[in-house]
Amino acid sequence: MVLLPTTVVGSYSVPEWLERLKTEYYQRRISAQHLAEIHEVAIKAAVKDQELAGIDIVSDGELRRDNDVDYFLARIPGVHIPQRAKTDYFDYYEAEVTRPLPELAVSASTGGPEPGTGLGLADDFRFTRQLTDMPIKFSFTGPFSLSRRIRDEAYEEPGDLVRALARRLNAEARELAAAGADLLQIDEPFLAGYPEQVDLAVEAVNLVTEDVPVTWALHVCYGNRYARPSWEGHYDFLFPSVKAARVDQIVLEFARKGLDDLRLIRQHGWDKWLGLGVIDVKSSEVEPAELVASRIRRALEYVPADRLMINPDCGLRHLAPEVARQKLRAMVAGAALVRAELAGSESSQAPRSEPQGGDTT
Repeated sequence: MVLLPTTVVGSYSVPEWLERLKTEYYQRRISAQHLAEIHEVAIKAAVKDQELAGIDIVSDGELRRDNDVDYFLARIPGVHIPQRAKTDYFDYYEAEVTRPLPELAVSASTGGPEPGTGLGLADDFRFTRQLTDMPIKFSFTGPFSLSRRIRDEAYEEPGDLVRALARRLNAEARELAAAGADLLQIDEPFLAGYPEQVDLAVEAVNLVTEDVPVTWALHVCYGNRYARPSWEGHYDFLFPSVKAARVDQIVLEFARKGLDDLRLIRQHGWDKWLGLGVIDVKSSEVEPAELVASRIRRALEYVPADRLMINPDCGLRHLAPEVARQKLRAMVAGAALVRAELAGSESSQAPRSEPQGGDTT
């Protein structure tokens, strides 16, 4: 893998025409098959945009999803949503469970759901895999955040719903791994709003990742609803609990919030990868490559270059397509500047070979 690899967090810019057509589907004006074809066109364009920008690890842009919660709630057996007509990106606020989630029928061959009983994530990955030769990051919303949007009338212990969702996602992760996915990311955008429950969230993350032999990332942000943060604060709440998470990387936002929380990496001895947010997705102003580079240089004071991945703060969903493209190009250019500096530093420190024979004067 290249030094300081660049990637995205998950979602990509949603064109206005796609939002309109998604709403047409939710209002039952176009068929599911028509929408599926539309999604395929949008995903192909998103992957190509990332490749042209020079991104090292691409994603499907999560363009099949109306938002980071409802796509999953609408597919999980046992979650009841009384009214499914809506406008794209708006929420199913009436989702509920009235009895424990049903036991999942597991495939003996993959360890994932029996065919026809899963959430379709492996199919989503397979479609993206055929579009590109680049490494792919595949992300999905974590069990803690999903639970925050479900009215729980089934479990006596509130944490049991989170655990049940985690077991369901573990089965999906097994199927994704069997389909060839090797970099999976769990998104917990709600966790910053419930810092006192970080231990439960970490417990659930470990249920999701259990016995799934892939590289795991955990993304924790402060929300990105309508390009605005849902909460404010610092990542102190995440430490030291997150050190118990069986993941290989944490993906955090720094561009919007500033770089002060990098101190936590050293303070708590985080010795795994860090996904460094260097692009503010809540602003349409395109960062100069040198600003991106300066943020990476600062992070290198806390994290070695061979454990640092470069990404935007959060998903790019709310940015206009051209702004998203420009920001990704700036991110790639900033990473390239620092790579070149590191390569130059290494070459200047390399021992010089002694002259071979002849007069050296």
